[in-house]
Amino acid sequence: MDIITQGLLGGAMAQTVAQAPEVRRNMLIGVFAGLAADADVFISSTQDPLLTLEYHRQFTHSLLFIPFGALIVAGILWLFLRNKMPFPRIYLVCLLGYSLSGFIDACTSYGTQLLWPLSDKRIAFNIISIVDPLFTGPLLLLLLVALFKQQRQFAFIALAWCGCYLLFGAMQHERAVQLATQLITSRGQSAQTLVVKPTFGNLLVWRSLYINDEQVHIDGLRVGFGSSQIYVGDKLARLNIQRDFAGLPKDSIQINDIERFSQFSNDFVAVHPDKANVVGDMRYSLLPNSSIPLWGIELNEQQPHQHARFITFRNLDSQVRQQFLAMLTGNYPGTTIE
Repeated sequence: MDIITQGLLGGAMAQTVAQAPEVRRNMLIGVFAGLAADADVFISSTQDPLLTLEYHRQFTHSLLFIPFGALIVAGILWLFLRNKMPFPRIYLVCLLGYSLSGFIDACTSYGTQLLWPLSDKRIAFNIISIVDPLFTGPLLLLLLVALFKQQRQFAFIALAWCGCYLLFGAMQHERAVQLATQLITSRGQSAQTLVVKPTFGNLLVWRSLYINDEQVHIDGLRVGFGSSQIYVGDKLARLNIQRDFAGLPKDSIQINDIERFSQFSNDFVAVHPDKANVVGDMRYSLLPNSSIPLWGIELNEQQPHQHARFITFRNLDSQVRQQFLAMLTGNYPGTTIE
């Protein structure tokens, strides 16, 4: 999830073992530990833009790395707190603060290597958006109450809220999958792979992607509480390297970059509909039924042995905002399902 939520969750976990005088200090330690897993964003290369994508949410987010990550954080904090807290106590608080970093990221759709080094599979439960104010807002409020009242029970309430919200996300995800499956069946198709993920900041409007007959089908789904709506979207030919980039040598760096990017994108890749030299990650778009990706890699067949360039497309103009709001409120034209 976003970095603020990561820190707040770490602070909430750390407060659960705090006595009254320790609530503030434990929260600060927990926030620091909760943020530490995302230090992997500093693994980068000016020559290889995809290196950051490969290492973000990798070993630092693994379940097996939690004790070691907490140990590193505790070692750093001990230099400043050795006269105030014994090292075992610092380590316990850091362990709690660090413990949920990988799990909460896996609840989103980005993909987290929870089982590294046993597996390099990116796990994504797709039950919450990377940024969700309805999840983060109450968490922040309850932690502030715990901080000022010096009462750790508010941290337990905050964690209970988070758990309930994630369960609601799981329920909404299941309903969205059922709606997507119903849509696929109505088209007389079957899905080789189906992914349904929440859109930005909510659990009401979802993005459905499935692969059928080497095409990526993209639709928007509004999973309401009385009726649901389907916003029919685009479809694109799935990336075929031999067809789409025949000019690139098979042993070139850019062919390897395409394969790396495809693995990162869970094979939901296609040529950008408006840019023939760009391969897009179809999992993400500003609108749930749009084929314009949020990011992709730009290829240059004249320089096949140079790394592809990572680029983003985030033109959030007023028309896009109004269209998304209409989908969110149920005022966008679509097929209603009772």
